[in-house]
Amino acid sequence: MKLAMVRPGLADLVAGVAAITGRGLGGRAAAFAVADLLRDRLHTLDLLTPQERAGSPEGYVSQVLHAQEDFSVVAVVWRPGQGTAIHDHVSWCAFGVISGVEHETVYRDMGDHLAEVGRADNRPGDVSGFAPPGDIHRVRNTSAEVGVSVHVYGTDVSRLGSSVRRVYDLPVR
Repeated sequence: MKLAMVRPGLADLVAGVAAITGRGLGGRAAAFAVADLLRDRLHTLDLLTPQERAGSPEGYVSQVLHAQEDFSVVAVVWRPGQGTAIHDHVSWCAFGVISGVEHETVYRDMGDHLAEVGRADNRPGDVSGFAPPGDIHRVRNTSAEVGVSVHVYGTDVSRLGSSVRRVYDLPVR
């Protein structure tokens, strides 16, 4: 018999997100409501095992902690300098940073190129939410420590395999 790992605070977070998604809010409203919930219930590094917190030299690691039809909770581990390609998402998302600095660059699709429209350095304790359209971004851990963040997506990423809808290769101007 395989025992399920107990992750401190995860059951409480899942119950809170389920209550929010059960209200049938639209994407932006759900993202902001879940961001508020994360702000009050942001986890500590104890959410992951020491091995999971180490990440991978191959690239950032997404660890699905909970998935059901209407939402998923994912921990993302980024070693220094690791980041994503420019991408957007299949659903709304809320995230909270536990460690490291997630430098986010936001873009607008101009048809034949991407235009940079914003930048943010998300530090431990920072929480935010967003929803398509307008969610084109790239994220990179710019700190000298391993970064860990909790992401809640408004879809079952275990079924889809990823929260990414599209990776962009348009030039940035």
